[in-house]
Amino acid sequence: MLIIGIAGGSGSGKSTVVKQVIKHLPREAVTVIPQDAYYKDNGHKSAEERAKINFDHPTSIEWGLLIKQLETLKTGKSIEMPIYSYVTCARSKETITIKPSQVIIIEGILILTNPRLRSKMDIKVYVDADGDDRLMRIIRRDLEERGRSFQQVLEHYDSFVKPMHLQFIEPTKRYADIIVPQGGQNKVAIDILSSRIKTHLT
Repeated sequence: MLIIGIAGGSGSGKSTVVKQVIKHLPREAVTVIPQDAYYKDNGHKSAEERAKINFDHPTSIEWGLLIKQLETLKTGKSIEMPIYSYVTCARSKETITIKPSQVIIIEGILILTNPRLRSKMDIKVYVDADGDDRLMRIIRRDLEERGRSFQQVLEHYDSFVKPMHLQFIEPTKRYADIIVPQGGQNKVAIDILSSRIKTHLT
């Protein structure tokens, strides 16, 4: 089993890189585990308290569960992956059954901040992007998918996203084996990563 970590700042294009890599590979050979599924359940909090949740801090993730489920997949067993909602800040009662495969891609802004998780990765990738480009993607995503107003997006970016990126996320670039500038637009980097995975599959 080949375990790949794909990290990078919010709005950097990580999901696009994952999709582009998967396009080059047999569908049944790859399983994607999003870090976002492992946010701690905050459904019991008030709307005011939920608005103050810092999703960009490493303590917001239930690392123990993510690592335990990754280890379960490595033994050849399926897992029940949580489903998390940014709107309610709660985990759903339902889960998604994930079966083990030859390649596991773990994707998320904070995945390289955790030493235990990092140690389980065979390839570590950091998707890099210009701060202005990331902000534009964040605004579009939060307006369309997370129910925030334009003002709320800007306040959240200024209070949480930008300072946490500088403190925790960008420094993890030094752990990366591959740095992908321009995100999903970087076809050369995606081809190199895809070729490495294909070599493992054959």
